[in-house]
Formats: sequence, C-alpha cells, structure tokens
Amino acid sequence: MSSTGRWPALPLAEWQDTRDTLHLWTQVVGKVRLALAPMVNHWWQVPLYVSARGLTTSAMPYAGGAVALTFDFLDHVLRVETSRGDVRTVALEPRSVASFYHAVMRALHECGVDVRIWPVSVELPEAIRLDQDETHAAYDAGAAQRFWRLLVQADRVLHEFRGRFVGKCSPVHFWWGSFDLACTRFSGRTAPAHPGGVPHLADRVAREAYSHECISAGWWPGGGAVTDAAFYAYAYPEPDGCRTAPIHPPSGRYDEDLREWILPYDSVCTAADPDATLRAFLESTYEAAARLGDWDRRALERGNALGEVEHATEAGDGGTAARIQS
Repeated sequence: MSSTGRWPALPLAEWQDTRDTLHLWTQVVGKVRLALAPMVNHWWQVPLYVSARGLTTSAMPYAGGAVALTFDFLDHVLRVETSRGDVRTVALEPRSVASFYHAVMRALHECGVDVRIWPVSVELPEAIRLDQDETHAAYDAGAAQRFWRLLVQADRVLHEFRGRFVGKCSPVHFWWGSFDLACTRFSGRTAPAHPGGVPHLADRVAREAYSHECISAGWWPGGGAVTDAAFYAYAYPEPDGCRTAPIHPPSGRYDEDLREWILPYDSVCTAADPDATLRAFLESTYEAAARLGDWDRRALERGNALGEVEHATEAGDGGTAARIQS
C-alpha cells in the first residue's frame, strides 16, 4: 500500500536552527538516561525511542522505582514522570539550551529524582557546555513535529526490516549524540578495534559500539557533506567491493567521503510508494554488505515474508496471513 502523504518534507535549511537546538536538548535528556540506565552491550541503554507522541527515554530505574522523560511533539512539552505518580513538564519553546538544562534538572528534583550529568556535548565539532549555552535557542514547533512524524514513518519501516533478521540485532533507536535513527545487525563475529577519532567522544566508547561485525542502517537530518536529510547504510568493518556494489533504488549511491551508502530523503518522501523505496534501499545495501562480508545468512535471516504468507494461507490460517500482510 502506498504511503504517499505520510512522509513530511523536511529540508534542513528550513529548520536547521531548531535542529541544532533540539539536538542539544536531546543530549541533556540522553545524558540523564546514560546516568541512570544500567550498562548494555554497544551502549544500547542510552538511546531514545520513537513514541506515539515524540521521543522517550522509556522507563529508567531510580530508587526502587522508575522515571521516564518524553519529548511530546504534539503538546510541545518535555514530560517527566515517575512510577510514584509525579509529573512535571518543561515547555518546548524558543529557549536557550542552558534554560532547558536547568528546567529539566529542576523538574527531576521536584519529582524526587536527583541525578548528576556531565553537561558537555558529545559527537559535535565543538564541545558545548549544556548548562551555559545561550546561543542555541530556536524552536519551530511545526518543524519539530514534522521531524517526529518523519521518525514515526522511518521507525515503522525499520522495525519491519529488523523483524526479518533472527541474528543479534539492535533495537530501532535514536542516538542523541549523532542525532540519527538507526538499526544495526550483527554477524556474530568480533571486529577489529575501532580507530576512534569521533569528535569529543572517548575512543573506548566507539570501540564498545563496534566491538563486533555489523551492518547498520538509519536516517539522519543532514549537514556537512550530506546537505539534506538522508537514509544511510554501512558495514563495519567495510568489506572490499562496497563502493561498486549495485544497490536500489537508482537514487541511492555510495559516498566516498562518508564511506556509506546514501539515499536522499527527498527520493523517499516524493516516491509513489515511499515504504517500498526505503525497503529496497535497506534490503539491497544489507544484501551487498552481507554477501561481500561472507555472513552466514542462512543462519541469520528469517524466511521470505511472501513465502510465509503463502504457507499460512495454504494451512488455512487466514489470521496469520492477514497479520503478515499487514
């Protein structure tokens, strides 16, 4: 079924100031998650997740209970909630990163949650003091909501893509350091030590993230070498042949500087069938990297989805067939 109309346009030039501010706001919230959540391999305890209203930490343990922080892009508030029933909100509006930081810490304290974070940005060219930054203060509510609605669509297709892999696979999650939505599949084999060098990020963090062979795909809002929003895919370590491997759709390409496959977001949101366009990119880049990397695909992949539908129908399980088709 075509998804035309559900994928909003989001040119970076129209919301870059808001994007830059929101990126730093998510780092404040993400660092709270980093401080409270127990360690999980590859730092999977620290990302945010797409929710029915925005982006959320999900429940984090605290003092025998739980606390959650959620960016609500419908009501334009950050909601702080605890398992004791405490609720506080912080307005999402034009305000500095420093103002947002102090409002979040105050809301947490009023909910009985006292947490300390390192208030310095990561994975950005410049290290920014989150508790002192008065420069970034833009918030366009409409652009922020379009950003979230885009994530809802990308998250949905990435979950479908994830479901066809039975090997080790990350959740579909939003990395607040690099400000991207991602899903990563693993071969099960260890990888060479990552060289590090990510701006303002300890090398040990990158080495834990890439401790095992992986193929990752996701969405990024753009900037730098890729001027507008794009879907991406890459393998670590990158096997020989990725640069010249054929992929789909034709608008996808291999970027020599990034050493990643790139699919412009515009080619998805304007396609007759955005879902199918994105699925073609996700599947073809994974196929190329897994084949070139000699992954044990028979052990790692679920059977063809259409074959499952046909089998279920033949067996008389119309309900199962309907669920798979939907």
